[in-house]
Amino acid sequence: MASQTGGVKPFPIEGRMARERERLMGMTDEERAWRKQWLKDQELTAREPLYQAEQHPELFNPIRRAYRFPLDKVFGALTPALGEKRAMMARWWTGKILMSIFAVYSVTYYFKYNTNDWTRRGGWRVISTRPAVFPGDPGFPAKSERSLPSDYADRNFKSSVI
Repeated sequence: MASQTGGVKPFPIEGRMARERERLMGMTDEERAWRKQWLKDQELTAREPLYQAEQHPELFNPIRRAYRFPLDKVFGALTPALGEKRAMMARWWTGKILMSIFAVYSVTYYFKYNTNDWTRRGGWRVISTRPAVFPGDPGFPAKSERSLPSDYADRNFKSSVI
C-alpha cells in the first residue's frame, strides 16, 4: 500500500500550536516568536511554486502523458501569444469540452446501436407505460394496443425483416 509520507511516520511541525484553543490558553514569548516565524515561513515567494521541466515526466504516468500530448503541444505553441495563465485555462477548458463531447457521442452510440431486441440478450431496454386515461377523458375505456398473447414480450420480433 502506498504511503503519502514514504513510510516515515508523519510528524506535525506546528506542534501544539496548531489548535487555536492551545494558543488561547497562553503562549510564552518563545512560543510566540516561534509561531510568528512559522507563519512567515508558510508564505510563498513571488517565484514559487517552481516549475521544473525535467521533473514533468515523473509527475504523470505514461498513459496520462500520451492522452495529454496533443493539447500540450497545441497550447505550448499558443502560450507566447495567449500568455501563461490564459493558455493554461484555455487548455483546461478545451480538454474538458472534448471529453464531454466524447462522452455524449459514446452514450448516444451505445443507446442507438445496442438496443435490446429478440436477436440479443443484452443491451438497453426501454419499456414505456400507457398514458393514464380517466373517466371523462376522450377515449375513456382505453383499450390496450396488445390484443394477442404474442404481442407481449415481443421485443420487436414481429417488425423484424428476417
